[in-house]
Amino acid sequence: MRRGVRKADLFASLVVFLVALPLCVGVAVASGVPAELGLVTGIVGGLVAGALPGSSLQVSGPAAGLTVLVYEAVQAYGLDVLGVLVLGAGLVQLALGALRLGRWFRAVSVAVVQGMLAGIGLMLVAGQAYALGDVAAPASGPAKLAGLVSLPGDVEPVALAVGGATVLVLVLWPRWRRGARAVPAPLLAVGLASAATGLLDLPVRRVEVQGLLDSVRLTDPGDLGRLTEVGVLGTVVAFALIASAESLFSAAAVDRLHRGPRTDYDRELMAQGAGNAVCGMLGALPMTAVIVRSAANVRAGARTKASRVLHGVWLLVFTAVLPGALGVIPVAALAGLLVHAGCKLLPLREVAGLWRAHRGEVVVLAVTAVAIVIGNLLEGVLVGLALATAKTAWDMSHVHVETEDLGAEGIVVRVLGNATFLRLPKLLDALEVLPQDRDVRLELGGLRHMDHACAAALDGWAAARGHELVTTSRYTS
Repeated sequence: MRRGVRKADLFASLVVFLVALPLCVGVAVASGVPAELGLVTGIVGGLVAGALPGSSLQVSGPAAGLTVLVYEAVQAYGLDVLGVLVLGAGLVQLALGALRLGRWFRAVSVAVVQGMLAGIGLMLVAGQAYALGDVAAPASGPAKLAGLVSLPGDVEPVALAVGGATVLVLVLWPRWRRGARAVPAPLLAVGLASAATGLLDLPVRRVEVQGLLDSVRLTDPGDLGRLTEVGVLGTVVAFALIASAESLFSAAAVDRLHRGPRTDYDRELMAQGAGNAVCGMLGALPMTAVIVRSAANVRAGARTKASRVLHGVWLLVFTAVLPGALGVIPVAALAGLLVHAGCKLLPLREVAGLWRAHRGEVVVLAVTAVAIVIGNLLEGVLVGLALATAKTAWDMSHVHVETEDLGAEGIVVRVLGNATFLRLPKLLDALEVLPQDRDVRLELGGLRHMDHACAAALDGWAAARGHELVTTSRYTS
């Protein structure tokens, strides 16, 4: 490896470490688990997933996108079962990669993905708004949203000031590009909040430190039997599919940022699966590839995967040498970090573009987001996928009926497009208004597809008129 490449990767690894450190801690605290578990996932993301083939420059670790799902899982099954869930998700990802299904994640409707991100963003902002003021959040999504009305009267002013100042730094600091390249905004925001809290001895809640060895919970083989439970299995599938989708969408975005080797989606999926399997065995959070860290890695000049592996090394060194440093971080600052991250998940610009060109896609996006807020992440995504499938079927079933009167030779009816049961009422309405005393020739040569329901209905219509159905067709059924 050339010296210039080594220096570039070393510098990039330090930048990514500085970006990842507060995010790892913030995601862990928001997920309802010890802060150290977020760092464990970041370490594994660097040392395990980072060392494996797939995508050379994207960086993995705990992600804000899974915070809501992890929090719900921990509340439902307990922290001791988290490792089993993450291990199971990793094994599912390994299987999907081995079956070469990675590329199929790119076939998911963009509206469903954006709706998923919008729902996650809304839940993240709603939940962390309470932590901004050191107030306990309600359990359900609707309750969190409803409680925002009365929240201002319950917040702790000092905590709110710390959290608000954190958000302000996150918004304003990146506008000074030279400064943002030197010190990442998340590190500066959390660092300033921690310094102010320590120096002024502010009365705000701080991160509870348990120690790395006390936080790690090796998965008990006896707990693997929980994977036979329907609820646990559903959560495992949700972890695997959502983490895989987020990682592979991130890979596609990162590939557009550099000119190096492109991502092998199946290998990347297996790398993510291996990382999650290790995280599961350690009882840590699930990992995904994270666009914020990955973009920082590319923009810092990374050339090879060495940068992401080294960022895992720096996280490990920090956790081993300075574990007590976590105890000075105010929870309100981490909440501000995640409120900012949640707002960035809301696809406001994309919605404006979709509304002008494809309003049906906006409906899919909105329904997916609302279903996530009302129900949970898995149910919302399933509702969105079902709606997107139904919309696609409806869009593809356009059928056009042309009628030509040839006088004494009768009437010619040409059916064009796709004749499916979804458009059967329209087709039959057009045929039933034809005169009963005229010969009708029905031409189906313009059909690209006709399903069994339409074929049977046309046979019945022809039989009722007392003559044969005349077809000149190229359709497939």
